Amino acid sequence: MIGDTLFLFKLYLITAPILFVVGIYAIITTRNIIAMIIGIEVMMKGVTVLLAAAGYFNGKPQVVEPLIITMIVVEVVILMISAGYIINIVKKHDSLDVANINKLKG
Repeated sequence: MIGDTLFLFKLYLITAPILFVVGIYAIITTRNIIAMIIGIEVMMKGVTVLLAAAGYFNGKPQVVEPLIITMIVVEVVILMISAGYIINIVKKHDSLDVANINKLKG
């Protein structure tokens, strides 16, 4: 049982940074706004996995669960606000490329 738990802990400790790095890579390498938002979401999922693993292996998942739920709600709010901005940008510039959107006015 302890060996399985240790293996699972190592798996979570490997998966969370990989998700975070994949998200950063998606943000840095792409010029598409939607791909950047997806990269941010992947990064947030990596943080969520790390928090869930820390709570589970610490023996106190009930402490981490409200924080994870709050993070999920914040992710959804960020996604919806970003979707609204993306819709307005596409209507105004007819492009999702960041290079074409350099003259944004507030």
